[in-house]
Amino acid sequence: MKKLIFSLLVLTAVLFMASCENYETYGDKKAKEREAINQYIARESIKVISESQFKAQGGVTKVEDNEYVRLDRTGVYMQIVREGCGEMLEENKSVNILCRFTETNILADSVLASNSEHFYFYNSSVGWIDGSDFVDKINVTRTGTTISASFIEGVMLMRHPSSSSVPAGWLVPLNYVNIGRPENENEETSLVRLIVPHSQGTADAASSVYPCAYEITYMREK
Repeated sequence: MKKLIFSLLVLTAVLFMASCENYETYGDKKAKEREAINQYIARESIKVISESQFKAQGGVTKVEDNEYVRLDRTGVYMQIVREGCGEMLEENKSVNILCRFTETNILADSVLASNSEHFYFYNSSVGWIDGSDFVDKINVTRTGTTISASFIEGVMLMRHPSSSSVPAGWLVPLNYVNIGRPENENEETSLVRLIVPHSQGTADAASSVYPCAYEITYMREK
């Protein structure tokens, strides 16, 4: 009997130690996220510039040099590919914006959602859906440099149904690009590329601690 009890105690201790070794703290997950972002930056040959250099360049990231500016307050990396036509968001006014995007989990190196290319996902109500059939619509309000927004419809709302709030990382570029609607062949929508840490991402990213890369266009609704 004593031998049996001793064996059970040893087994319990071994299982406990194994579970401790497999347990990741929040700090461990954040460290893994930082490493994944650094590896992504190296793999994509991204040149990171400071906010001061970004301002000195007139709020421009040189796409030919694959520049991204790291914004210190949020930790978001941003490349402005196209500034876009029209004007910047007005203050104290709600505006509907249409977005085309691709969302990539950097940690898993996999596309999570997209409506700018053929991306198929399953919806329990209607079955398999091609994301390219949809345009994401968000309602945005700007007060000074503070911007709040929620999804009205689209792929992000279907893929991340736990929250209708637009990820903070999506809103960062709206302080730097124009939100217009092209009316001739010489005008284009604004286009940005982002690296968004979990703290500025979706509710899913925040809870699981993974960073995402985004390519997003913004166009004012009629």
